[in-house]
Amino acid sequence: MSSNTPELPNAATTLPANAGEVTDGAGDRVGEGVTTIKDGVIAKVTGLAVREIPGVHSLGSVPTRALGAILDAVGNADVNPGISVTMGDNDVAVDITLVAGYPVPLTALADQIRATVTGAIEGLVGIAVSTVNVTITDIYVAEESDDNDVA
Repeated sequence: MSSNTPELPNAATTLPANAGEVTDGAGDRVGEGVTTIKDGVIAKVTGLAVREIPGVHSLGSVPTRALGAILDAVGNADVNPGISVTMGDNDVAVDITLVAGYPVPLTALADQIRATVTGAIEGLVGIAVSTVNVTITDIYVAEESDDNDVA
């Protein structure tokens, strides 16, 4: 009588050369799916880039910073004061309001901000930047110490 049970593999079964190799299959994927990058992410990238530029004292105008301090005290702080992002179809426009340090040349500072923000957004986010508008609302002058006073 013949048996209808399937044959079990022989212990000497040979495995392919790449057996056990771990791959993510990225080479086989076409790139399906949707990537959404929110305005807040672009604003955060912008804020981080601007804060690294010498001559930028703070982001936001004086009243905005005062309001931010109040909101921070109650736990509703705006993490990107002074930054506004407008998304277009294929690009982004950024408005930056800040206080500059004294004695920084203001137009050179604005040009450096534009270049740095454009590079950061296009490099990290991967979206074209159409405009970077810079509004300087005040100049911060560090107070001199009174060490020269004679008692």
